Amino acid sequence: MSNGPPSERIVAIVGRPNVGKSALFNRLVRRRLAIVHSEEGVTRDRLMAPAEWLGQRFEVVDTGGLAMMDRAKTGDQIQQATADQVHAAIEDAAAVIFTVDLKAGVQALDEEVARLLRRSGRPAVVAANKADLPEWDEQTADFASWGFPVFPVSASHNRGIEGLMEAVLPHLPPETGEAGLERLRVAVTGRPNVGKSSYINRLTGKERVIVSNVPGTTRDSIPVPFTLRAADGGERHYMLVDTAGMRKQGRVHESVEKFSLFRAEAGIAEADIVVLMMDAEAGPSTQEKKVAALIRQHHKACVVLVNKWDLAKGSGVKERDYESQMRKELFFLGDIPILFVSAKSGHGIRRSFDVIDTVATRLGTHLPTGVLNRVIRDAFEKSQPPFSRGRQLKFYYATQTGRNPPRVTLFVNQPKLSTPSHQAFLSARLRAAFDLAGVPLILRYRSSHGEPKAEAR
Repeated sequence: MSNGPPSERIVAIVGRPNVGKSALFNRLVRRRLAIVHSEEGVTRDRLMAPAEWLGQRFEVVDTGGLAMMDRAKTGDQIQQATADQVHAAIEDAAAVIFTVDLKAGVQALDEEVARLLRRSGRPAVVAANKADLPEWDEQTADFASWGFPVFPVSASHNRGIEGLMEAVLPHLPPETGEAGLERLRVAVTGRPNVGKSSYINRLTGKERVIVSNVPGTTRDSIPVPFTLRAADGGERHYMLVDTAGMRKQGRVHESVEKFSLFRAEAGIAEADIVVLMMDAEAGPSTQEKKVAALIRQHHKACVVLVNKWDLAKGSGVKERDYESQMRKELFFLGDIPILFVSAKSGHGIRRSFDVIDTVATRLGTHLPTGVLNRVIRDAFEKSQPPFSRGRQLKFYYATQTGRNPPRVTLFVNQPKLSTPSHQAFLSARLRAAFDLAGVPLILRYRSSHGEPKAEAR
């Protein structure tokens, strides 16, 4: 199965369902990223996140339960894809943590996983999970016949983890600059089954995320490292995050689905850039408008991708007409880029990420103080500043006070005199002057005496 030792510092966690793989994953990355639930098969895709133990940095991959291997014979598309994801994770990994349930003892599916790992040739250790008390440690002898080192651990109680990692880390290749690399986070969000997973797989050239015609296949927010080789020869490093499809609240019943929705919203909050993907044939729905409102609420850079355009354009609709209607319905997102793609055929995929990369660059835009003040003074002259009770808003000066996204503080006589309409006008002038399409611009108003007041986007 193996094609030789991998060059990346990746540790894969494998095992049958419900043995605690996701709990161990969360423990290693020190965050609650994976959904932990008593229902079997909750993790379907490969979850990847950076970790650091004993002074070493690496990536950890959480995989779906290998019970799916047997069930794949039933023809279930999602289960077959899950099994494929597990095989791919082992192939990519430098070392494997084979997780078992100490209390349950050796199961038939554990034996199957052990055979798979022996065939792979990958270094592996057994994490005998749920060893909450020291007196249970002697039960690890049940797993010794496989020939892998066995360590009693308790992911939920943080017991035995350091000893486990002391055995895993020596199998990783030497650390390079890629380990712990800072990556801009790009969250791909939208309704279920609009093509988010297909887009990421097409972009990266790998089946990193399960693709199915069953809505809601993705439950976790799946991070996928991605390096863009730009036209100037340089490299830009990103973390693509495939979020769970955001459903209508009335359709969210199971606790797993509710946590998936929470993770999708958190994915937007944690992202640097959000890609809002829509189905070209369906158009923007109320749910997508709610997602767009979240993007605005969190001050996130945004690019809209209209997927499955190959199907829609067959009906004679033109891009400019479709885009015009989209801008009317999503007017509150301003001058965001709207692109037309087909994840299935590959149409527009490379160009879409070039635009995303451009928007990422705009996040760090420097606004020279002299130019900034000239633009604002010109805007105040061309638009009547707000009046209230005989007082008029007066502008004194402005300065950039932040980046990612750009923030501007305006010093005025009375911040409370500013109005949403005047703020929108001023923001539009600044965005045009500094080419900030797709990037939020946060305006903060302060009195000339330095008292912080109103804030606007």
